[in-house]
Parts: sequence; C-alpha cells; structure tokens
Amino acid sequence: MIDQQVRDNNIVWQPSEQRVSESNIKKFSEQVGIPAVPYDRLYSWSIAKPGEFWSAVWDFAGIIGEKGEIAFVPAEGGGMLGAKWFPEASLNLAENVLRGDASRVAVYIANEQGVQRTVKMAELRSLVAKAQTGLRKLGVTQGDRVAGVVTNGLESLVSLLATSSLGAVWSSCSPDFGAKGIIDRIGQVQPKVIIASLDYQYNGKQFNIRENIMAVCEELKSLSAVVSLSEIPELDMETSTQLLTWSELLSHNVDVPTFTRVPFHHPLYILYTSGTTGLPKCIVHSVGGVLLQHVKEHQLHCDVKQGNVLSWYTSTAWMMYPWLISGLASEAAILLYDGSPIQKERIGILWEIAEEIGITHFGISPKYLDTLEKHGYEVGKKHDLYALQVVMSSGAPLISEQYDWIYKTIKKDVLLESISGGTEIIGCFVMGTPIHPVYRGENTCKALGMAVDILDEQGASVIGKKGELVCTQSFPSMPLTFWGEGGDERYFNSYFAKREGIWTHGDLAEQTSRDSLIIYGRTDTVLNPGGVRIGTAEIYRVVEQIPQIIDSIVFGYPIENDEEIVLCVVTENDDVDKELAEQIRRNVRKKASPRHVPRRIYVVKEVPYTNNGKKVEGAVRSIARGHEVKNKASLANPECLREYATLAERSYV
Repeated sequence: MIDQQVRDNNIVWQPSEQRVSESNIKKFSEQVGIPAVPYDRLYSWSIAKPGEFWSAVWDFAGIIGEKGEIAFVPAEGGGMLGAKWFPEASLNLAENVLRGDASRVAVYIANEQGVQRTVKMAELRSLVAKAQTGLRKLGVTQGDRVAGVVTNGLESLVSLLATSSLGAVWSSCSPDFGAKGIIDRIGQVQPKVIIASLDYQYNGKQFNIRENIMAVCEELKSLSAVVSLSEIPELDMETSTQLLTWSELLSHNVDVPTFTRVPFHHPLYILYTSGTTGLPKCIVHSVGGVLLQHVKEHQLHCDVKQGNVLSWYTSTAWMMYPWLISGLASEAAILLYDGSPIQKERIGILWEIAEEIGITHFGISPKYLDTLEKHGYEVGKKHDLYALQVVMSSGAPLISEQYDWIYKTIKKDVLLESISGGTEIIGCFVMGTPIHPVYRGENTCKALGMAVDILDEQGASVIGKKGELVCTQSFPSMPLTFWGEGGDERYFNSYFAKREGIWTHGDLAEQTSRDSLIIYGRTDTVLNPGGVRIGTAEIYRVVEQIPQIIDSIVFGYPIENDEEIVLCVVTENDDVDKELAEQIRRNVRKKASPRHVPRRIYVVKEVPYTNNGKKVEGAVRSIARGHEVKNKASLANPECLREYATLAERSYV
C-alpha cells in the first residue's frame, strides 16, 4: 500500500497561478461553467454527462465539420459496446489538420544531421493536393486502404493526409520490419496502394528494403500500385502492379485539396498490436473518435496552443505517430524526425533540434531518458531550452528517480506528464494537466471523459491496492472493430470477455486517494511468487538505477506449483559477480519488498524489444520455458532470444 504521507511530500512541480489561469483547461472550464479546480468536479461532470462533455470539446477545439444535434446515444441495455457518438456528424481529418494561416510553420523536417527544412501550411496543402490527385488517378476512393512502409518524414505525412482527404483508410509500419513483419500487418488489410521508403538511413547506416517490398507485393492480391520514395526504384516485380516515383505521384498542377467529409464513425486508421503471441491485431479507428480524443488530450491535458511546437520521437508503426500528426489540428507545428534518437557522436541530437526550433512539447520514452542519464548527458547545461513547457513520456512506466533526474537535469520549470493508454484506444486513460502538481512516480490524473477505475480480482474498486485498470463507460475513440473475419468477436474477446460491459485494459495499476495512478506493468506479465501479484516495473525501477546495469528484463519461472522471479541483466563488462548480485537483491529487498527479490540472476548480452521499443517479457518467458515464440517478426532484435532458450542450462548467481 502507498504511504500517503511520504507521497504528499514528493511534489516535484507545482503550476504557478499564471500557468493555471492561462491554461486551455481553465478556459474550457469557463466555457462549460464548471470550475477546473478542484479537478474532480470537472472530471466527474465529464463522466456523468458524456454527450455534453464531448460536444463541448468539439466546440472548444473548433472542429471543422457538421456536428449534428445528437452527441451520444447510449447502447441498448447499457454497457459500452453499441453506443453511438455524433450519429449525425460529418467531418474529415485532413480538413481539420490543414487548418489555419497559410503562412504559419506547419512542419519541421529533421534527421540525424539536424533540421533539414521548414514547411509552411501553404506548401503542405499544395503537396497534399498533388498527392490526393495522384492517389485518385490510381483509383483510390472512399474506404480503400493505402499503406505506408515509411520513415517519419514529410512524404509520409503528405501520403497520410492525402489518403484521409479522400475518405480512404491509412495504415503504416516502419521499414525496419522484415518482409514477414510487413505482410503480417498490411497483408491483412489488403491495401490498394503502397507507399514505400525503399532506402533509408538509421544510426549512420544505409538500408535497402527492395527485396522486402517485392516479397510483400507478391502476397497482396489487392495491390494496384507501389509509390517509391526513392527516385530509382529498381523493383523487379513479376506482378502487374504499377510502379511510380514520388515525383510522378505529385506531378499534377493543383494546389488546393478537396475534402470528402465522412460520418463520425467512418474508418480512418488501422493500427497494429505488437503481435508477439500471434498475428498482430488490426485495430480499426474512426475519423471522429481519433480527432476528438486527440484534440482533447493535446489542448486540455497537454496545453497545446496555436504556435506551439510539438514533438514525439516515434516511428510510423506506433500510435504516437498519428497522435503527433493530430497536433496540427490545434494549429501547433510538429517535428518529424527520421533517424536514431541517440548517436555515438551526437547523443543529444533531439535536444539540439529542440533548442534550434523552440520545441514547447517534447515527447519521449523512459528508456531514452534512462540512456541519457547513464551517459551522464546534462541536457539543461548543454542546451538553452527557453521554449520548453512540457515533457511527456509513454511506452513504459516512468520511475520515481527519473522524475528527479528530469527536474534536476533538463529543466526545473516544466510540466512532466507520464501518460498511459494504448494502441487499442489511440489515446490515453491517464495523463496530466497544467493545473495539477506533479508527484514523483505517479501518473497525475484520469483523463477527462474516460471512466477509469482499478478493480481487484472480485471486481471491487480499490484505492491504495493493486488491481486491473478498466474503463466502465463508452468513449469516442473505442475501436470500430478488428479488421478481418470474426473481427467483432476478436475485439470483444480481447477487452470485454473478462468483465461484462467493462473494458479491461490489461494494466496492473494502483490509484491513490487523490485519484492519481501508478502503473506497474502489463497483467499478462505480472509475477506471482507465493500468490502475491508483482508488476515488472516495480523491479525495473530499482534494478536499472544501479550504475553497472545497462538494461534488464524480468519474468516468472514455474517451480513446484509456484514461480520464482528470474532477472536477466545487461552489464558493462558482460558479467555479474556475487557482489553485484548481492547489491541487486539488497536494493530490491529494501526499495520494493522481500517478495520482489529475484531468485535467479543471469547476465545476457541483449534485451529483446518490439519494433516500437517495448520490452517483451512474454517472449522471454515463453522461450525460457521451452515454448515457441510465434511471431518473431514483431521484434526489433529477435536473434537475441537464442540465449534465453538456454538459460535453464546455465549457472546463475
């Protein structure tokens, strides 16, 4: 249980009166006539009156389109499935994203060499108009799928917006996926057109994926065209698929795009889960749900305003990619960065860019911050972060010590938001706001309009105890379905089979008496020694503070109707002696509990990650138990699993 008195002394940032008074959430509260402070009043209203709340978000954000008279129709018989949002509405994502003054900066383009160019809104609109015409000539119409195997560059953004402007559906993955990884994803949705980065650079190395794209094309029966972002495609395809370059797609004398407005629930994106236990799930998201959820999160929670500069280090395979792009709908500029976030000679490349272009909202992962800390990189001393207002982190729980490091090393007066949600909702269940204090180690609050709770194994709401994170009411960015045969049934089984009428998200979490939350990890990787539920993040937050530990992964190994905790660590000298092992166990015992202490400690050369940068405890657990990992194509470094297959034969400390 949380020691509340200790936590009350752990405020690491407090908003000034000016910050609160000038915040978007304060202005929103005045618009709806409900005070923003205390937050629980505004939050409770957003849950009690969902139609009024989301309609007010539409108005506050100035969504372009027809809203209609009805905002929310509850599901027959109650529950979350079957509810309807804005059934009379029509809108278009690209129309909302391409808004604002033509002369304003819309996009900064950067790579491992730094900022390469600035794109104003007039140019972006012109590029989208040309690409839209090109896609239309290739036969793309409303409801068709266009897939990108692309890096995070200008062409990817233009392709996405041109696709959505036509009422078509966009889906993407990054080019570092192998042929099987690409086929496992976009092969399921059968796109009409593929846009591909045949050549790309990462961490100073050049990569050529022509063979992968040719293999993908041979598998796709629906494909009519491939658009290459390389001017010399050199694709030897045996199919009748048309091949053209990017410049050929854009070779049309048109500068003003048109917009096909579609119903609120019309498909916009197909996103993919990591898929380490089977084929990735193809999650279909709606135009209205995506746009409304994102403007709420950007404007009310992250305080994104006109003229701000929003960045998030992401690939095109992660949900933070469309989340970033939606920042344009708040008339902020966005940074598109293509490359490695940390290079040997330029560890702080992202901060160099932040200083140069005046980034106000900087999004990243805990792993990135941990790497900077272990390099001893003092961000605030090396860079003038005059514009920086908000640091956001997602992808894994942010540990308490990282809160301290951020405020000590990056900037003292910055709002830190550790946010948590998922691909499944293309948004967040828990976030922060500019009106809350920040407590170290905690996710600040439940997001407006999201009826979040923590339930124990008996289904009772609990405070100060670990339980499962759930959502008990419908929200606009719930998926439409999973793409493919039996999609509705697979969707139901993934989130609603465990508790009738309640979304069970799969996170082990705890809520405090002030309604902040602490995320401990995924419930499918929860450790259970002696019947006590332990989240993997509870161990990582201790182990990875030890200087000799570069990385780690933990899982449970079955033994005599119980399980013991196994910890694998990457160290500086590829060794764990008895002294280091004792330090690990001593720290875990002291800072977590005796139950958390690992029984076995192994040294490994590498920790497996998904292509989106998430540790895969489940894959390690499976292979260590002698089971097959079904979909290694989802992993960025699948070859490292070999050493985990032989752990049982090795000695441990």
